[in-house]
Amino acid sequence: MIELNLSDILEKTQELKEKKVGYVAIIWRPNVGKSTFVNTLIWEKISITTDIPQTTRKKVLAIYNDDDSQIVFFDTPWIHKSTKKFNEEINNQAINALNEANLVLYFIDSSREWWEEENYIKSLIWQLKIPILKVYTKWDLESKWSIKKDAFKISSKTKEWFDELIAKIKEYLKVWIIFFWDDFYTKQDMNFRISEIIREKVFLNTKEELPHSIYIWVEEIDEKDDNLLKIISYIYTETDSQKYILIWKNWWLVSKIWKEARVELERIFWKKVFLALRVKVNKWWKKDERLIKEMMS
Repeated sequence: MIELNLSDILEKTQELKEKKVGYVAIIWRPNVGKSTFVNTLIWEKISITTDIPQTTRKKVLAIYNDDDSQIVFFDTPWIHKSTKKFNEEINNQAINALNEANLVLYFIDSSREWWEEENYIKSLIWQLKIPILKVYTKWDLESKWSIKKDAFKISSKTKEWFDELIAKIKEYLKVWIIFFWDDFYTKQDMNFRISEIIREKVFLNTKEELPHSIYIWVEEIDEKDDNLLKIISYIYTETDSQKYILIWKNWWLVSKIWKEARVELERIFWKKVFLALRVKVNKWWKKDERLIKEMMS
C-alpha cells in the first residue's frame, strides 16, 4: 500500500472501479482504543496511540479496502465539553466528521464503567439522521458491560470480531465509484505524518507533564535524495520550565524522542531519515487562532 497522492488520482480517475463505498465516523470517550482499531484494521500506522486522553487533535482519514468495498474511516478527536478556543476547535473536528459521515461507530470501552462524557456524546448522536452502531472495545479484557443484540464487540489486540463489524458496515454502503485507488490507505500529507510521530514520542516520554502544552512544527522537508529524507522540526512548549523538562541533563530527553521518532519515520517512509529536532517556547500558541486553524486544516 502507498500513501495518497491527489495528483495521481486526478490523472487516473477514469481507472477507478466500483465497490461498496462510504464514510464512517468513529465517536468516543478517551482511551477506548479507537486509534488502535484503525491502525490494526488498516495494517498501517495511521493514527498515533498513547494512553493519554485527547491524543488525537484533528480528523484523520483511514482508507480500508477489500475485494468489494472501500470504507473511509474518520478517526476523530475526543468530543468533550470545553470553552477554550483550542479545545473548541478540536471538538469542531469531530462534530464536522459526524456531519460528513454515512454511518457512525459509537465506541464504548467495555473495561470501564459509564462516564459523564457518555451523556454528552449521546446528546450529539441522538440528533443525527444516519445509522449508528454501538461498538464495545477491548473485549479481550474483563468487561463491565453486557452486550445488547444491536451492538458489536471487538478486540483490537486479537483482531477478533472485526469481520462481523465490517460485514455490518457494508450493509449500509452503496455501490459507487471508489473515492481513492484501492492501494491507498491514508490522506495524510508528509508534513502531518512527521509532526504526529514526533508528537507521539513526546507524549510517550513525558506522560502527564507536557503533552497538551506542546505542538510540533515541521519547518522543512527535503526529499531530493531518493535514499534520504531531511527534516527540520521544532517542539514548541508554553513555558520555559516545560522547555527545561525536555532539555534537562544535556538534552537526554530530546535525544530519546529524536531517536524514537527517526526510527519510526524510517519505517514509514522506507528510507534513511536525517532529523534536526529543536525546542522553542511559544507562550500564547493556544490563543493564536491563525496557528490553530493551520494546525487543524
